[in-house]
Amino acid sequence: MELIFELEDLGAVAQKILKAAPYKTLAFYGDMGAGKTTLIKALLQALGAADTGSSPTFGIVNEYHNKQGELLAYHFDFYRLEDESEALDMGLEDYLAQGAWVFMEWPEKIPSLLPEERTEIRLELLGPGSRKACF
Repeated sequence: MELIFELEDLGAVAQKILKAAPYKTLAFYGDMGAGKTTLIKALLQALGAADTGSSPTFGIVNEYHNKQGELLAYHFDFYRLEDESEALDMGLEDYLAQGAWVFMEWPEKIPSLLPEERTEIRLELLGPGSRKACF
């Protein structure tokens, strides 16, 4: 599926992705500034997260719950990893086994650890405020 959208369309795009994704693990590929974090925030909002926070660049992972405190999703940012073993050391396999939505930025940093059952989303910046998502 290919979606071309403006930033004001993020809510509708997030809903389409959540409905069309065959798996709850989404791997986001794209250049710096392509809109990975922004789209993930929209996905979290569409899921009903109590807080959509910020990118977990320094902490590697953020955990999100709904307003009732139930686990909804994990958001990983692997940009700063030097080695795949760092993802294992932080317990990536345990996070993946939780059954929650998992959103991964920079999954190319952990190629051998990516689950087979994942949806790959490729983002491209088309112009100011305009993006393309392919999955």
